[in-house]
Amino acid sequence: MRLREPLRQLAEQCSLPTALEAMGERWSFLILRASFNGLRHFEQYQSELGIARNILTNRLGRLVENGILHRRPCDADRRKVEYRLTDKGRDLLPTLVALRQWGERWETAGRATPMLVDARDGRPVALVRVTSHDGRVLMPNDLIWALPDEVTDDPA
Repeated sequence: MRLREPLRQLAEQCSLPTALEAMGERWSFLILRASFNGLRHFEQYQSELGIARNILTNRLGRLVENGILHRRPCDADRRKVEYRLTDKGRDLLPTLVALRQWGERWETAGRATPMLVDARDGRPVALVRVTSHDGRVLMPNDLIWALPDEVTDDPA
């Protein structure tokens, strides 16, 4: 990836540090994964993840504060609360899948269990790729950082 200088000066405007701050650290990603798997209640997260109550409370609060999860009273029992993914949270699915695929390739040598598959046919999902506006798979040397006034929005 070719970088334009002065990258350090533009870091304040970059969304990557902001996104990382919103998510926090590993527990936040594991809570997110659990949410995608249908978990909604504090006790479920704690039981499935083996996370300490104080850490779970902190991470759930941060995810709610950042608009990734929504906290609301449970329909079945108004004394309980449930956590549901917001649109912002659901938009993190490609990020979560890409991180998992990277881990399978480089950290666990493909030994991920359970496997992530398409519910329709049971086949493994395709690798997450960076693609151009016309669908071409892009590699690092195909990318540059550009300022907004340098971006071409014209479809022609």
